[in-house]
Formats: sequence, structure tokens, C-alpha cells
Amino acid sequence: MATGYGSAAIMGAAADPRLGTQADDIGKGRQGSVAAEILSGTVNERRRSLIYADHSILFEDYHYWANRSREYEQTIDTKSAGLAGTFKMITGLGKKTEQPREMQTMQNTENISAEEKSEGDRAAGLRRGEERFGISESEWDNAQRAIRTATWGGIFYLITTDILGPYNVPWAISQMGYGPGFALYTTFGGLAFYSGWQLWKIFVGLDSTRYPLRNYGDVAFRVFGSWARYLANVLQSFQFFLNVVLIIESNGQALAQMSAGASGGKQLCFVLCEAIFMLCGFALGQIRTLQRLSWLSNLAIWLNVIVIIMVMVVVHKYPPNYAAAAQSGIDITQPIITTANWPPGLALPNYINGLMNCVFAYGGATLFNELMAEMRRPMDFMKALLCADIFIYAVYLIMGMIVYSAQGQYTYPVAYQGIPGSAYQWQTLGNAISFISALIAALLYGNIGIKVIYATVLRDVFKFPPLDKKSGKIIWVVLIPIYWGLAFVIAAAIPQIANLTSFVGAACILQFTYTFPPILLVGYNCQKDAMLEGEEYDPISGQVQRHDEGMKRWIRGYMKRPFLNTFDVLYSLGALATAGLGIWASTTSMHATFAKTPITAFTCTNPAG
Repeated sequence: MATGYGSAAIMGAAADPRLGTQADDIGKGRQGSVAAEILSGTVNERRRSLIYADHSILFEDYHYWANRSREYEQTIDTKSAGLAGTFKMITGLGKKTEQPREMQTMQNTENISAEEKSEGDRAAGLRRGEERFGISESEWDNAQRAIRTATWGGIFYLITTDILGPYNVPWAISQMGYGPGFALYTTFGGLAFYSGWQLWKIFVGLDSTRYPLRNYGDVAFRVFGSWARYLANVLQSFQFFLNVVLIIESNGQALAQMSAGASGGKQLCFVLCEAIFMLCGFALGQIRTLQRLSWLSNLAIWLNVIVIIMVMVVVHKYPPNYAAAAQSGIDITQPIITTANWPPGLALPNYINGLMNCVFAYGGATLFNELMAEMRRPMDFMKALLCADIFIYAVYLIMGMIVYSAQGQYTYPVAYQGIPGSAYQWQTLGNAISFISALIAALLYGNIGIKVIYATVLRDVFKFPPLDKKSGKIIWVVLIPIYWGLAFVIAAAIPQIANLTSFVGAACILQFTYTFPPILLVGYNCQKDAMLEGEEYDPISGQVQRHDEGMKRWIRGYMKRPFLNTFDVLYSLGALATAGLGIWASTTSMHATFAKTPITAFTCTNPAG
């Protein structure tokens, strides 16, 4: 997850069809705006309930149609869909590629073989009578293909802009030293790639135009059931809420620094600056769809690149921000020290907090399923992920090592805020750009977070109205200030950006990137490998033939790949244990910081100096 905060907004505003007017689109995975006319009203509700809440649809059914979709996707032309073509399209240096033939119209049935069309429609009519609702299977398949337009080059861009955010990497390395910092960023980067491969493996095995996957909750549901969907959706919304908390805090610090002026005058009260940012969220958060912010979001990533380069240059021209270091309890009478191994004088919680910031930096897997759901050919996702991970890893280590070598133990958790007041113009450049991009990101996180809660709790449990109804719109107006107000209270109560980042990394991001993918793959493998000869989905009758049920099938499937499954179980348990350790370390450090430094809850003193 980007620690520059702005980059996630690019993905959401530019590509995420879930930012519509109904919370159902978030919690249960609506099919997208392009197919809105086919899938509107009662038809949409009934069709969605068949796919996303029908426990009678078995694994074999999902898997059969996933294989059919992958076979068809191999025929799709992706010429000029790589990185060069994507860069030209993004920067406007080249012509937009011609829209693929299968995307030109939802009603164009020339793209579906006669066999697939007749077989699918017949199965649908025999099994669930979906024709009654006005949508044939061929129309449904075309609608799904029409809304999937992203190529692997575009997904490379989106992964990079979502994850890339190296501003806390130098601080993390200052807590671990050159050697452990390099080793842990390398290890967790490799494991993040492995987890991404696991999510991809599950996605291509269960997603189809007939039963499209839209988000992490959908994947969890098809592997383990409804309880897993609720867990994933609620934890994802909690993560987005805490991201808003972090953004309020970091931008409160930014606004306070900028208020001092070039002469180094008195800063605005820190908690007041946080309140100002919260009020911006009150006003702009009333926008229920963020698609119009896409142009600003794309601008934000290029501005962040400017900040990254600027920080690496400026830290070698000016001393560290000693005022911010003193606020954190660091002895500023010592010379700048860098270490090859674990820095002396730090305790175990410090080392673990550095590690959790490393985890936070690779936390993009939370949205990988959403990205694959936008791809014309999901099989190509791994090319995008490999290229993106290599690029991100290189940027992290280069910036982290350069800034740490210049500032040593005085490195600040937000790199551009570690520039001293004597370089006010450069400090302000970083703060101003961050303020804009972070506001975009906060709107995205708040928008999706509220919609997930609304769909999975208020709509499903308490039967609240859809958000596109008048009563739903009124509820939205009320929810926004409550959501942002609660985020402000937590940000003001815990003005410790590094420790809060560690907590979010341990409690949420680590789960989506390292804990959930391996255990989901074990569940997927067990069901796939448990299928015996003759056990398959029959597209004509719409029935699945099974010889047995229950735990016997799970054990049989597990034992088909005992070593890989056991490794993944241990990997998941190890990640869960690491998360517990991270939560302990971050909360312990919060307590110690309050006890040993002048930082207090709802303080007027800016923690960034």
C-alpha cells in the first residue's frame, strides 16, 4: 500500500468501476457501469443474488466456466498492450489503441461461438431459469467482457502507482540498519510477489464471465463461504478507515509545517491543522462517485515522483530535521550514525516497528483482485506484477539507503518532513504536493470504506436502502461526517505516524498480503484436487456429479499436495504470528512515546517539528 497515500487514488478514480452510486457494488461486486442498462433495477438485484449469494453453486461449476473463459481470452489480441503502448496512452504521446472488437458492443454475439452460446443458454434455462429475468447467458457474457478493458501494461502502471510510496522506507531502515533493512525488504518483497501469484492462481481458476469475481470478499466466499467474505470485507473497510487516520495525521503535520513560513515563525496548532483537513473531508466526501478525479489522480503520481527525486538530493545539502527528532525523544547532541547491522540503543519493539513499516510498503495485495477483475486477460497479470515489483523494490532500496546514509538515526518517518525548516522551500514543496495527493487518496479510501460497511452490515443485516435512493442519499450525507470525525479523533489521540503505520501494517495489510493468500490457496487446492474421475460439472444439465462430501474430500484434496499445502499453512500461521508481534510492538511503542516524549493526545505541538 502506498505510503505516499496519493497513489492509490489513481487506481481507484481512473479504473475502479466500484465507485458508483450503490454500496452493493462494493460489498457484493457489481458488474460495472458499461453494462448498467442490462443489469439495472430488479434484474440487477436478482442476477447478482444468483451469483454472489447462491450457496448451491459448487466449486466445480465456478472452475468449469473459469476454464472456458481462459480459453476464450487466449484468442483476444493484445498487440500494443505492453508498457510502451500504455505509457504513450497515459502521457498522451500516442494515439489510443483501437477498442478491441469484443468490447465494441455488449450485444455483439459474433465473439461467442455458437456452441458456447447455445450450451450456456440451455444450461442457464435448465438450472436456474435466468432467462425469466430478461438476461440471456450470451448477453451476460458480452456485458462482462465489455467492461474488462485493462491490459497488463495498464495494470503494471496501476500496481506501481498503488504500491509505490517510499517516504517511510528510510525511517524503517534507520530502525534496522543497512544489512537487516536490505535483507527484510528483499524477503518481504519476494513473499509479496509469491502471495500475488497465489491470488492470481485462485482468481484465474474461479473467475469467469458467467460468475465474475470483483473483489477480495468474492474470492474468500468461493473458497470458504459467507463468513470469509464478511471477514475480508470488514477488515478491508477497517484498513481504509485507518488509512484515512494516517492521512489526517500526516497532513496535519504538513499543514503545521507550512504555516510557519520561510522565516520559521510560530506554527498553527497541530490538532487544529488536523481538524482543517477533516473539514475538507466533510465537504469533498459528499461526492459519492470519484471518477471525475481521475485526471488529478494521474497528475498526483508524477508530482510524487518529483518529491522522491527532490528528497534524495536535498537531504545531502541540508542537515536532518533535529526539531522533529527531538520531539521523538532522540538525543540530538550525537553525530549522524549509520550502522551495517541492527542499530545499538534500540529495543525489540523498534526493530519490529521498522519491519512493520516494511510490510506496509508492500501492501498492494489488498486490491489485486479488483485489478484482475478489470483485465481483458487476467492470465497476463503476473507479467504486470513481476515488472512492477522489480521496479518498486529498486526504488525502495535506492531511496531508503540514500536518505538513511545522509540522516542516520535522525531519519523521520515521512521523508520530506525530515527536511529542516532551513530548507523551507523544499520542505513545503513536499508537503504541498502530499497534501493534494493525500486528499485524493483519503476521498477514495473513505468512499470505498463506507460503501463496504454499508453493503456488508447496514444493507445485508439491517436492510438499509440502496444509496441511489433518496433515503440512501440522506444516510450518506450523515455517514460522511461521522466517518471522518471518528478518524480525526483517533488521529488526534495518537499523534505518532510511525507507530500508527506499524499498527495498520500489522493489523490489516499483513493479513491481505501475507496471511490470507496462502490459506486461500490451500482451500482452493483442496477443493480442486479432491475431484475424482467422473466428478465434473455438466453444462447441459447444469448439475455437478460428486461421489462423496464433507471432510473426506478436504483431506483427499490436501494430501494431493501435502508439502506445498503444509508450507502454505505454516506461511499463513507465521504471518499471523508476525501480525500479533507487530500489534504488540506498535502499541508498546505508543505507550513508551507518550511516557518519554512531550507528545500528548490532542496536542498543539507538531510531532514533525
